[in-house]
Amino acid sequence: MMPVSKPRCPINPLLAICLLATLLIAGCQTAPPNSLATHDSSRWQKDMATFQAIEVTNRPPAGCIVFVGSSSIRLWKTLAKDFPGYPVVNRGFGGSQIADSVEFAEEIITSHQPRQVIIYAGGNDINVGKEPEAVYGDFVALVKKIRAGSPKAKVCYISSAPNPARWAQVEKVRKLNSLVNAYCQRHNCTFIDVFSRMLGPDGLPKPNIYVEDRLHMNENGYAIWREAVLPCLK
Repeated sequence: MMPVSKPRCPINPLLAICLLATLLIAGCQTAPPNSLATHDSSRWQKDMATFQAIEVTNRPPAGCIVFVGSSSIRLWKTLAKDFPGYPVVNRGFGGSQIADSVEFAEEIITSHQPRQVIIYAGGNDINVGKEPEAVYGDFVALVKKIRAGSPKAKVCYISSAPNPARWAQVEKVRKLNSLVNAYCQRHNCTFIDVFSRMLGPDGLPKPNIYVEDRLHMNENGYAIWREAVLPCLK
């Protein structure tokens, strides 16, 4: 007696197409690269000790607004004056990269249980040779670390600026801003565009908003930042 073969289950063409599309999408949505595994943040231990010493007598209140990042944050000496009535805290450390803020996020950000975190960093990362995709990956890691330690904090990112001293890197800066902006739209963060505000009608950086090094801003530059940041504060 011949064995009776079981009838094959017919493949639904529509189901097959949906499955293939799902696999293709999953293959495209790979995690962004990051440089955290090889980044060394040990040079900033002295800066962290300085912040700790300040907090012995001037502890930021819970629910404060932490500004964190590189020298453009550190040099924002008029931060409290520019945002009166807001409990702003400056935790910028000059020359730092986003990966450094990831490393010290607990000490300088989430330990204060902030209501809001304003980030400005990324330009130094590109300047040392990191690709925009890697810098973007570090930004994603920073957002995740902030939300793990301070789930209710609103996260804002000030776009990387168009500095004349680093104008040769402007296309990488644009790419980084584009990646971060798209992430912010998908993940309930705020992207604060200062890049376009800092350009003149000729498409080049406004000449009267920088100090002599053509990298850091004068009071005119910070006035632009203030106007861009203020509407975003909680």
